[in-house]
Amino acid sequence: MHSNQISIALAQVSVRDSDVQYNLKQHLFAIQKAAEHGADLVVFPELSLTGYDLANAATNAVDKSSDEIHRLSELAVANQIIAMVGCPSKNPVGKPYISMAICLPTGEVEWYSKQYLHTGESSYVSSGLSNGFLRLNGYKLALSICADFSEPEHAKDAHEAEADLYISSALISPKGYESDSDILSSMAQHYQMPVLLANHISQTGGWDTAGNSGIWDHIGDQVACANGQQAQLLICQIEGTSKVSKTIDL
Repeated sequence: MHSNQISIALAQVSVRDSDVQYNLKQHLFAIQKAAEHGADLVVFPELSLTGYDLANAATNAVDKSSDEIHRLSELAVANQIIAMVGCPSKNPVGKPYISMAICLPTGEVEWYSKQYLHTGESSYVSSGLSNGFLRLNGYKLALSICADFSEPEHAKDAHEAEADLYISSALISPKGYESDSDILSSMAQHYQMPVLLANHISQTGGWDTAGNSGIWDHIGDQVACANGQQAQLLICQIEGTSKVSKTIDL
């Protein structure tokens, strides 16, 4: 059990498909707000920087040299916060990946790419090849993107790697929220590992979205949830088995 505390902000932000400059402004504002409220880490939903616009994933794909990533990284450094941003990332040998750019306070940018794709996604993107982890204040965080968490092997891998927390950046519809919540709850309970979800609030890629970003504790209870489809930060403070949360309107 950890005596260290970490504070993680789950960001529900308004996005527009392929309007990267609009989306970037929402991200920069949310990162600044999260930092002002003491967050160590802010997590955005799947493909948050571009919207879930798979048809344009190759055109919108970014890498470390992209201006958007540079600006996000600069803000992470200035505020000494980690920002996990959903985006398509360039693949030198094929279709782009569905990724999260992990902008660290050191100025470095790391990447995690979705390994388990939904039906139809492989027409536009490639599968990631490796698990993603992040160490923060003595905790080991396992990273996932949407369908990753519905593949039992992914959570099992996280447990076997001795992860303390499981974080998912996702796009979940109102119809799918209850069943996906059950999966996240069961995972948390089975592995006694808190699970955090950052979900969309805007219609994107033709999908309605449920919002309701949340955290499930180590016994599977949802102990905090953002307010539906409102633009908010849900800030979760975690210390051992203790969880305290608050919502901040954006």
